Amino acid sequence: MSAPAPYTRPETLSVREFLASFQDMLQMELLAGAEGLDNMIAEKSINRPALAVTGYFKEFAFKRLQLFGAGEMAYLADQADAVREKLLDDVFSKPIPAVVISRGLPADEVLLRIADRHNVPLIRTQLKSKDFSAEATVLLEEKFAPSTNIHATLVDIKGVGVLLRGDSGVGKSECALALIERGHSLVADDFVIVTLIGDRELQGTAKELNRGYMECRGIGIINIPSIFGVRSIRRDKRVDLVVTLVLWQRGMDEERSGLEVETFEILGRKVPHMTILVRPGRDMARLVEVAASVQALRGMGHDYAKEFNERLIQFMTKGKAGEA
Repeated sequence: MSAPAPYTRPETLSVREFLASFQDMLQMELLAGAEGLDNMIAEKSINRPALAVTGYFKEFAFKRLQLFGAGEMAYLADQADAVREKLLDDVFSKPIPAVVISRGLPADEVLLRIADRHNVPLIRTQLKSKDFSAEATVLLEEKFAPSTNIHATLVDIKGVGVLLRGDSGVGKSECALALIERGHSLVADDFVIVTLIGDRELQGTAKELNRGYMECRGIGIINIPSIFGVRSIRRDKRVDLVVTLVLWQRGMDEERSGLEVETFEILGRKVPHMTILVRPGRDMARLVEVAASVQALRGMGHDYAKEFNERLIQFMTKGKAGEA
């Protein structure tokens, strides 16, 4: 049974990749500085260089994308041509990855020329400064988030993201297929990319190449949405529960009470974990479905195993009191 692969955390992101990934989403266009598209963005925050455009560079966050909003552009427009060129030349001479102009504001010849001179991409967005900053920060957080690859199948069961693990051939895909037949959704089969979003939430997705496809032993590759409809797949889902399927062997211990809550660690975060033994006659899809429901109820503060245990203790206590 394979463990999660060592996770990776991208240290930098090229301006070229940023532009290619989010050009439409952030309504961006490249105006100048195309020679610097391979400049690297080293931080996920956006910087407003209000002080820098006045010539003050102490604590200047040069590793970030620089956002020129209405304030910066108005200040520069108020300067004499020679002063404006000097101020811009000072900013663009720093090792900044790129400059983004918000609100679709026009860029004059001086700004275009200096961007080309220093090989700093000059990008214009139609979004307002606050909207661009908020959306771009979220997108950069996702790009910079640590991720890992897990040999497993991820399904959405009534809003609960369940990661099915187990040795090859144990029946992960067959179990997922039965769950899809019951109206649940497939996120990824066989290969799940798990990303830690905002240092708090684990999100799983599939590779673009095999999204919506599943391998069924004895049948081959099948297209899930073609057979079960578009609602049978999801692009991504939070990982709420890990279920490990293990082939039953004589003498194996199996959880009977549900009092012990196990966890499985992914990217340093502990996720609730259950082990279900696979043996002839067991409806694995039904058991996984129930496991997801149990986890959902626990998330709402209902732990029926503990509740029953407390009732049992009370019953036994009353019985002893009656005997006395």
